[in-house]
Amino acid sequence: QVQLVESGGGLVQAGGSLRLSCAASGRTFGSYAMGWFRQAPGKEREFVAAISWSGRNTHYTGSVKGRFTISRDNAKNTVYLQMNSLKPEDTADYYCAADLAFYSSTISSFAGEYDYWGQGTQVTVSS
Repeated sequence: QVQLVESGGGLVQAGGSLRLSCAASGRTFGSYAMGWFRQAPGKEREFVAAISWSGRNTHYTGSVKGRFTISRDNAKNTVYLQMNSLKPEDTADYYCAADLAFYSSTISSFAGEYDYWGQGTQVTVSS
């Protein structure tokens, strides 16, 4: 069982920055991949970024490349999403998720591959 708790969301002006955090329970955090997804009002949930269990491999959706950075601190059981140059279209509920394929060499952008989800944190970017 893994519990995920996101924090760091809020209201920010376009061009601003936010850092989201996702704290995970359990002693095996450093052995599985983590992802961030988002869901805007009236839209389907979409992939944002993912990071491998070691932190050495990352993957981003095209619209956030160069603006968002995913990272993890396995000693703190936490994954982060640094969001810079925010745009109104980044407005959404952001969810972290855990893919419990232990020590897998691949990281997935498909929501169905993830086993546990947080409750979400809201990000609103005003123009």
